[in-house]
This record gives sequence, C-alpha cells and structure tokens, in this order.
Amino acid sequence: MRNLVLIAALSAALPLAGLPLAAQDQPQSAPPNPAPAPTLEKPGTAAPEPDAKPEKPAKPPAAVAPKASNPDSGKTVEEIIARVNNEIITRSEYDKARQTAQEDAKSECQNRCTPEQLQADIDDREKHALRDLVDQSLLVQRAKDMGVSVEADVIKRLDAIRIENKLPTMEAFEDAVKSQGLNWEDFKNNIRNTLLTQRVISSEVGSHITISDDEVSKYYEVHKADFVRPEQVALREIVVSTEGKKPEELPDLKKKAETALKRVQDGEDFGEIAKRLSDGTTKSQGGFLGIYKRGELSKELEDRVFKMKRNELTEVMETRQGFLILQVLEHYDEGEQSLPKVKNEIMDKLYTTRMEPALRDYLKTLREQSYVVIKPGFQDIAGGGGSEIQEVSATPEATKAAKKGHKKFLLFGKRSGATSGT
Repeated sequence: MRNLVLIAALSAALPLAGLPLAAQDQPQSAPPNPAPAPTLEKPGTAAPEPDAKPEKPAKPPAAVAPKASNPDSGKTVEEIIARVNNEIITRSEYDKARQTAQEDAKSECQNRCTPEQLQADIDDREKHALRDLVDQSLLVQRAKDMGVSVEADVIKRLDAIRIENKLPTMEAFEDAVKSQGLNWEDFKNNIRNTLLTQRVISSEVGSHITISDDEVSKYYEVHKADFVRPEQVALREIVVSTEGKKPEELPDLKKKAETALKRVQDGEDFGEIAKRLSDGTTKSQGGFLGIYKRGELSKELEDRVFKMKRNELTEVMETRQGFLILQVLEHYDEGEQSLPKVKNEIMDKLYTTRMEPALRDYLKTLREQSYVVIKPGFQDIAGGGGSEIQEVSATPEATKAAKKGHKKFLLFGKRSGATSGT
C-alpha cells in the first residue's frame, strides 16, 4: 500500500496559528523554486510573501515499541536517558529522533546542497534531537496542567488526513496506519501532543508578542531596498482531478469545479473551498501554488494571470490533470513594493525575531520549575541534567511506564539554535 500523506497530521514546525500575524489572504513568503506551470503543485505556507522561504513541515517518525524481553529475565527493557517530571525519554526514542532528523535534512536538501552542507545540517539536527524531546515533554505536560483539551481538533485532523488519503472510513484509515507498522493509539497521541504543544506556545508565548503599525512602518523605511522586486503574481488553485476517470464521469467533475468557483464568487473563502473540494496536493495549504515571475509559467497562463488583479479568478480551465481554477492572491508590480503589499511579510519577520528568544526563555523557565534529569553522557546534547538515571527492569510495571513515556515526534521541524530550551 502506498504511504499515507501524514505531513498534515504531524507537522511539528514551530506553531504560530492563532497569533497576531498576517491575515491568511495575504502572501508572505516565496517558494524557492517555482514550478514551470501551476499544474506542478507546490506545497507552501497558506499565504506567503516573496523572498521568505516557507518552512517545511517535519516528517513524522515511526512508532517505536519497547524491546521484547522475558519478564522473568531481569534484563533491561529500555535504556532511560532522561526523566522529565513523571515522564521518561528512552534511548529508542532518541535514536528514532536522530533518524528522523537525517530523513528531514535529506528531504529538504533534495540535491540543492552539497554533501558537506547536507552533513552539516544533519549534524546540527541530530545534536538537538534530545533537547527537543525534553522541550516537547515539558510543553505537553504544561498543556495538561493548564487543562487544555484538543480532542475535537484531533478528530477533525484525523478526518482531514483520511479524506486526503481518499480512504472511505475511519476503520480503513486505521487499517492503513497499522499496515505501515504504526500503532494506531500512538498515531493519534502524536497528533494530540502536537496540538497541545501548539496551544501552549500560542497561549503562553505568542499571545504576548505584539507588533505595532509604527514598528512595521519603521522597518519598511529602513529596508525599502529589500522590497524592490520584479513583477510577480502569487497564485492559489483548486484542482478537480480527472486522472483515471471514465469519460462519462467528466461532466460531473466539471460541475464540481464550477460549483467550487461559484461558491468563491458568492463570497466564500477560496482557501477553505480549496481545502474541502480540491484534489491537488496544495489543498492543505488552502490551494497556495507559488509566486511566479514572467517567464516561469506557460505563455498562455502568463498572458492570462499577469493581466489579473488581486483576488481575481479565472474561469474553470480544462488541463491534462483535470479542471483548474486559479486565483491571483496578489499581483506585485515591478519596482519598489508599497507598504500595504509587504506589511504582512514585515510583521512575520518581526514576530519571528521576537518569538525565538521568547520561546527560549519560556522553555528555560519550564525547565527550572521542573524535575529534569539527563543520564551522564547525554547532558551536553540535552542542555542540562547530571544525575544518574536508573534503567527500567523487565517487569510489567516498568514496561507499562516505559510505554507511557513514549513521545515519538519532535517539537521543531527546522532546527534553529535560538529556539533551544536553555
């Protein structure tokens, strides 16, 4: 069976949802390598501005089961390398986190960097793997202390992944997860803990960061040269796929596309309609396709979209992949961009500059208020600790405790030294 599209479920990038950032209908960052035509769908942030690279979501690590052992043998079930209050982090979790760091680095590189650059990125990610696991545990525990509940959101996220993978029922989704060697309960718990982490960062850190219009204006005046750009268009898409469909099915598929267009024309949000009705891989980003200069699209499309203004829509267009609707999310004139067009980009830059040290300080405070002990030999890569860690004996109680302590994902998708806990 093909691999599930799990990125939407377990994105562990630094969450900024619900914070005073740019509105979703404004572009904020340009993709690094725009595709030659919009049929080559590009994942990205829901609303990027040019010249800022979108963060890629982290790829979820596979579930890790405790080592099999005879309960009467007295042998170690798991090597515990960290305790975070009443939770534990095991060697197998740490090894899996390092493996995932390697996979993420290779995925992001994709032949765009030298072997030396790739290895440097892998080394940096691996170096912070244990620290991220400790930070993850602290944030999830904090969410529970705050009484945060995300159960409704977990159900919504699971259903969204099921639909994205074109699975008819939740039972079929569960079977697909198990067929890949993953534990269903662990899979759901990963989603739950990611959402809890996002809530804590949003509430405890992000909500205290504000960016005033005066700060935005001052930044713009100082950095005007950064906003001199060629003419570009930011595009969003809705795709109704016709691949593998029978000729008699095409009229209904075209009607689906026309219905989507009509709903947007009647005032519904393009991004929300894309998430619900589009078959394209960009649906989870609200259909965001990319930002294109002249010469980067087919001549036919270029002539069409570069004549359009912000938020204008094309009609339903028939392509080899299916029926396509494009929206010009933003049209950037050649030359110096006006403040209104780059305001959201500036706000995000200022926000990120403040978020990183604020999160670092918050995590440091959580550590100081918690019982965090790191096994000797792992202190440097976890940012603290020093007491001897006792390994778990092979008893049913210890096995249960080890299982309870498993957290098989990372907090941060893209390592930044400024976001470390201490």
